[in-house]
Amino acid sequence: MQATGKTVEEILTSLPKDRAEPFNKLHDIIVKNLPKGFEAGISYGGLGYIIPHSLYPGGYHCKPIEPLPFAGIASQKNSINFYHMGIYSEPKLFDWFVSEYPKHSKQKLDMGKSCVRFKKFDEIPYRLIGELMTKMSAQEWIDLYESKLKK
Repeated sequence: MQATGKTVEEILTSLPKDRAEPFNKLHDIIVKNLPKGFEAGISYGGLGYIIPHSLYPGGYHCKPIEPLPFAGIASQKNSINFYHMGIYSEPKLFDWFVSEYPKHSKQKLDMGKSCVRFKKFDEIPYRLIGELMTKMSAQEWIDLYESKLKK
């Protein structure tokens, strides 16, 4: 069920047949709505939406060779998962997302700290995910990341 690859393109083309369309559509909506400064790339071996070293040279504090992660998507055993560090780190953004979710999907929100699991691919709220991606600039994410890191 998992996608594998060393590039964004390899991941997008290695998906199981039943997941290729929803996964690619989710990727496309994220990329279409990424604010300036973010880019699609490989993050921890998966498809991520990151702040590159050219903008944030220190990279991720846990593994500085990696760019600063912000969001990601993964094909897991029973779901397509969407990860967003902004909703994990910013309570107002989390509250907005949780309150908006039922307006965009009939499925109950299945969420961990930064992870939203989509088990029914026809219920992925693409428009909501696109809007979420516009809600935090790269600089806002860097500032929030640094403020949380320094605590």
